[in-house]
Amino acid sequence: MLRGVAFATAMLAAVPAIAGETMSAEEARRFVVGKMFSYTCFEGTRGAGRVLHDGSVVGSIQFQGSGPLRYAALPAGTLQVKNDSVCASMRGMPFSPCFNLTKLDEKSFRGAVSGFGFAACEFTRQNGRTTVVRSTQNQNNEPLRLRPSITANASAN
Repeated sequence: MLRGVAFATAMLAAVPAIAGETMSAEEARRFVVGKMFSYTCFEGTRGAGRVLHDGSVVGSIQFQGSGPLRYAALPAGTLQVKNDSVCASMRGMPFSPCFNLTKLDEKSFRGAVSGFGFAACEFTRQNGRTTVVRSTQNQNNEPLRLRPSITANASAN
């Protein structure tokens, strides 16, 4: 669940604000949806991803800046507008975090979890086509599962 929160925080914060002023959810949607962004977060997590029209997110993530670059996907409806804020809604989370967003320049911005300014990621829009990788450790090419699941071989992972 912590990995899901990290990925959601990274990708959900992918909605900028204008020179320190919060954008409306509609302005943010127009700026972000369908575009590829690379990101680096405060604790070293990094990757690239795209927010889709249905509120789903697809991309890659490398936790704490080490280990394999993994493919990750969050389902439709993960990103939601609540009271003109962009928030994350994920099954299993006791709350839906919302984000403060600050534009750094024409291609980059900072997104922080509301109330936790230190928990931030910086995003840079990518030009052209950026490829999202799939993990070489995953033989079925399935997305990284970000929801808790119980399997017979869970202790092996």
